[in-house]
Amino acid sequence: MVSQKKFEIMAKVQRELSRRIVERRLGVDGIKTIAAVDVSYRENLARAAFVLCSFPDCKVLKEKVVETSVGFPYIPTFFFLRETRPVLLAIEGESFDVLLVEGHGKAHPRGYGLASHVGLLTGRPTIGVAKKPLRGAPPGSFARVGKAYVSVGHLIDLESAVRIVEALLENGYPKPLLLADRLTKRERT
Repeated sequence: MVSQKKFEIMAKVQRELSRRIVERRLGVDGIKTIAAVDVSYRENLARAAFVLCSFPDCKVLKEKVVETSVGFPYIPTFFFLRETRPVLLAIEGESFDVLLVEGHGKAHPRGYGLASHVGLLTGRPTIGVAKKPLRGAPPGSFARVGKAYVSVGHLIDLESAVRIVEALLENGYPKPLLLADRLTKRERT
C-alpha cells in the first residue's frame, strides 16, 4: 500500500514534470509512420502491443507483443507508474514519427499522464488517446475526436494531434490503437 506521504510526493513530481512538456505544431506532411501502443493485464502480467502503420493510409508495417511482470499497482491518476515499463519495452528499438498512447497526456488533473511521461522519456512526439476524460483535467487540455479523447503527450500541439487522429479514425477510434488493443487480447501462448 502506498502511504499518503508518497502520494503527495508522486503528485508533486507529476506537476514538476508537466512543466517540461513541449507543445509545438507538427506538420502532417512530414509524417510517414504512426505507432500505437496499448497494454492489457492478467493478474500480475502486463501484455503490451506495438503496432506500426504507414500514414495516412494506415497500412500495418509491423506488430509486436511483449509481456512483463507488473511493477506497480493500479492507482487512479498514477497510471503512468504502472504502464511506463511495459510501454517502453514494446517500443524499444522501434522507429516511428509519432506515437499514439492509450492513455492521457496533458488531459490529466496534474497535467502529466502516461502519454506525456513516455514522450518526455523518449524525446518523441506522443499523443494521448483515451476512451473517457479524467475528472479534474484542465479545460482545453483535450478534444473529442470521434469516440476518443485526444490530448498532447509531448512535442506536439493539440491541433496537430487532432488532425492526426482524425486521419486515422475507424469506427470512431484511431485504427492503430484498435489494432494494438486486439493484439493485447489475443490468446496468450
